Amino acid sequence: MARLTPSIACNDCPIRYRAVCADCDADELAMLERVKTYQTVQAGAHLASAGETLDHFASIVSGCATMSRTLEDGRRQTVGLLLPSDFIGRPGRAQSAFDVQALGEVTICRFERRAFERMVRDTPHIATRLLTMSLDELDAARDWAVVLGRMTAREKLAAFLVSLARRQAQGMGGRVSGGGVTLNLPLTREELADHLGLTIETTSRQMTALRKDGLIDLPQAREILIPDFEALSAEAGEDGDGGPIV
Repeated sequence: MARLTPSIACNDCPIRYRAVCADCDADELAMLERVKTYQTVQAGAHLASAGETLDHFASIVSGCATMSRTLEDGRRQTVGLLLPSDFIGRPGRAQSAFDVQALGEVTICRFERRAFERMVRDTPHIATRLLTMSLDELDAARDWAVVLGRMTAREKLAAFLVSLARRQAQGMGGRVSGGGVTLNLPLTREELADHLGLTIETTSRQMTALRKDGLIDLPQAREILIPDFEALSAEAGEDGDGGPIV
C-alpha cells in the first residue's frame, strides 16, 4: 500500500547533498520542487517491476529496498541494495530492468518520468550528477562480481558487512573509523543469502563463525556490532583503499 506524504523542501531534505539533485543550484531546485511528490510505501511493496513501464523515477529518502531479478525457474537473485539517496529508474528507458521491492517502510521522492527526462536534457547539473552516480554504480557492480565470483562464503559475508557499514555511515555524513561500529541489517537471512549467492544454511554458519571469532556480535536480530572494523575489513580481503565494495 502506498500513500502520498507531505514533501520536504529540497534545502531541508536529508539526502540533499548525496542524491541526484546534489549539484543543483537554486533555480534548478525550484524546478524540481514543482515536479516532485513524496510517497511512502510499506514493507514488501514493489517500487518497480521488471519489464513493466515506469511512470515515475525516484530517489529513496528513507528506508531500504532490494533490486533483484527472478529467473524463469523461479530462482531469485538480489543484485543490489538501494539505500537513501539511491536512484530508481534510467532516463531514456521506459521500462524497469529489475524488480525493486521495499524491505521496510520506504519514503521516496518521485518525479514524473517524462518531466524528469526533459530536466536531464535541459539541466547540466542533473545530467552530470546522474552520470556520476551511474558510473559509481557500475564500479560497484564490477567489484561485486569479484566478491561473488572469487571470494569464499566467509569473505563474501565480511565484504558485505564492511560495505554496508560504509554506506550507512556515508548516509549520516561520516566515514567509518577503525573502532567499533554498529549497523542495522535491513535483510532477513533468506534475503541476505540471495544477495550473497549462498544458501541460508551457509549464510547462518558464516555469521555464527564470525561471531565466535570475535569479528562481529549480534546484540539483536537485525543489529550487528563490529568491534574492530579494520579486522573485519582484513577478513574481507580489502586492500586498504577505504572504498566501498558494493
